[in-house]
Amino acid sequence: MNRQTALKYRKYIEQAAASLSEEDALSAPELYPHWRENLNLKVNERIYWNDKLYRVVQEHTTQLGWEPDITRALFTEITKPGEIPEWRQPTGAQDAYNIGDKVRYNNLVYESIIANNIWSPETYPAGWKLIE
Repeated sequence: MNRQTALKYRKYIEQAAASLSEEDALSAPELYPHWRENLNLKVNERIYWNDKLYRVVQEHTTQLGWEPDITRALFTEITKPGEIPEWRQPTGAQDAYNIGDKVRYNNLVYESIIANNIWSPETYPAGWKLIE
């Protein structure tokens, strides 16, 4: 296949990739654009960076220093169903923990028992239930 033909098909691949569930998207993250400077990103688009897949939570144009693993106000990492992520300080409503969300904190697993939980299990223990 020549480059011109590949570029023609790329548009269709990107359209199909956008319709995948998050679980299916995780099985083929290479289908999504790789993060780089000067990309115009829309809310809910997916982007690939450092072997991880992220969902855009705020429309923006990418720039150095705003990489997905650094700028949580712009991106949310997509994790496998059932995978329990490390607790990270939410930056706002878009990534606050909700009732039933589980996190690892200080090598223990906690479940949020309140909605819009922005506190760590240490800072506000009443917002969390120790699971294991």
